Amino acid sequence: MRSRFLRSAFRGFWAWQAAGPARRHVSCGSLPLEELFARGGPLRTFLERQVRSEVQLPVRRPELVAVAKLLNEKEQELQETGHLLHDENEDLRKLAESEITSCQKEIAQLKHQIILLLVPSEETDENDLILEATAGVGGQEATLFTAEIFDMYQQYAAFKRWHFETLEYFPSEIGGLRHASASIGGSEAYKHMKFEGGVHRVQRVPKTEKQGRIHTSTMTVAILPQPTEINLVINPKDLRIDTKRASGAGGQHVNTTDSAVRIVHLPTGVVSECQQERSQLKNREMAMKKLRAKLYSLRVEEETSKRYNARKIQIGTKGRSEKIRTYNFPQNRVTDHRINKSLHDLETFMQGEYLLDELVQSLKDYANYESLVEIISNKV
Repeated sequence: MRSRFLRSAFRGFWAWQAAGPARRHVSCGSLPLEELFARGGPLRTFLERQVRSEVQLPVRRPELVAVAKLLNEKEQELQETGHLLHDENEDLRKLAESEITSCQKEIAQLKHQIILLLVPSEETDENDLILEATAGVGGQEATLFTAEIFDMYQQYAAFKRWHFETLEYFPSEIGGLRHASASIGGSEAYKHMKFEGGVHRVQRVPKTEKQGRIHTSTMTVAILPQPTEINLVINPKDLRIDTKRASGAGGQHVNTTDSAVRIVHLPTGVVSECQQERSQLKNREMAMKKLRAKLYSLRVEEETSKRYNARKIQIGTKGRSEKIRTYNFPQNRVTDHRINKSLHDLETFMQGEYLLDELVQSLKDYANYESLVEIISNKV
């Protein structure tokens, strides 16, 4: 009963904060966390019991206890300094204002540090990733939207200073995109991108629409963590590698060279193909990279499925069929349905810079909240 109450309280609280101003950036030092750390609240009670050694956790408890104690000291210091704001001495009041500002920053940093200590990091958070973009329902309009989303993530990679390499790209007849994949590498790339997988929906008047009617189309994003050599070992005997002639645009090279590569992992039936390059060797390398990511993703998903089963934000194949986001062009709005957060500057959002980064951060914050709910509801 107490566990359900805590989950309900946390979710209700997040819904309240998500309904706030659309452009507001949520971070671990913002107002919502002040409520979570309130005296008598579940998180504060949990920390106090940690300090008294009444509960044991598979986290770095000595560090957590030290930070929790320091937080209490800084909060006490802030309270005592606040009384000086009413002193008759003007110089003392100014000094108190400066001390309060400094103390508030330290408190925010300590709370952020507590969140990092409490929320366990995933094995894959530091990994690179494979991004797959596939057109869904909506015909040519869906392929146009898929091309825009793929470009958005390429620009986001540049914004985050990540490496972006296109592995395959199958354009449509009118300049859209049927399917594409890319390798993305850089600092915490998968940690930032892992919640982008799912169905993305667009609502707008297509360029080919003469009646001015709004159409709805979809595309699907898949995010696969790339394993290191240590993470995943594949037995060459488990692979069947076929070569064939590439299809599609490409001039004389198409139909004359067996450059396309198809690799099948026999134990699982997982298939990976690539015909992006003219070199069979290069296509084989790219197909193998994709295959490793698919197999690793299956393994990681198996290990984390129980932990993520009850969460609103899913990763892996379970999340790929979920409609996660709507891009409404007539209303100049993008809405993430998992956290009920909307941003009202769609053109800027599609540039893949700070607005997309803001939404990514909000998703990470919510995932941390869900982790905290699990930890506290099980221990308090």
